[in-house]
Amino acid sequence: MGDLLLVRHGETEWSLTGQHTSFTDLPLTTHGEEQAKSLAPLLSGRPFALALTSPLRRAVRTAELAGVLGAVPEPDLHEWDYGGYEGVATVDIHRTRPGWDLWTDGVPPGTGSRGESPEEVGRRADRVLSRVVPALAAGDVVLVAHAHFLRVLTARRLGLPPSKGRLLQLATGTLSRLSTEHGRPVVAEWNVRA
Repeated sequence: MGDLLLVRHGETEWSLTGQHTSFTDLPLTTHGEEQAKSLAPLLSGRPFALALTSPLRRAVRTAELAGVLGAVPEPDLHEWDYGGYEGVATVDIHRTRPGWDLWTDGVPPGTGSRGESPEEVGRRADRVLSRVVPALAAGDVVLVAHAHFLRVLTARRLGLPPSKGRLLQLATGTLSRLSTEHGRPVVAEWNVRA
């Protein structure tokens, strides 16, 4: 059984300021590009049974710079649809909704976007896992995507509800590894930097 490698894309202007970024297709900052390049030694020379990336350019570019060749865009790896909170930082949301919590409340609809609940993101993560798990029998799998989505996916891989992703902080430009122990999924490494 291979390992499931999770790569969070490098820094963008909005990840730097804490703004929620789902459909806004921002490029990596210069620092974000350096973060992505720094992951190459951790990934180079590793054959992957499957390599998938979010279709958004910050993830695609991270995959390229990190040396993940031949990564296939997977729409379900898209970041949480933040709806009406797209581009808004949590600190600003708390000014009008002090008790708001992404992991329990989800988000309101926005212009051209209906937003997603934790359960809806969890269903997308389950679809990705249904594609990934068979490939793990052939070797390692790498996913290049976004913080909140990868946190939900990790919770689901561990058999937890989507909301438990709140327990797993994930920094930009990092590599995490989910493995198995005695046939059960485990977190083997988290937030690794070169």
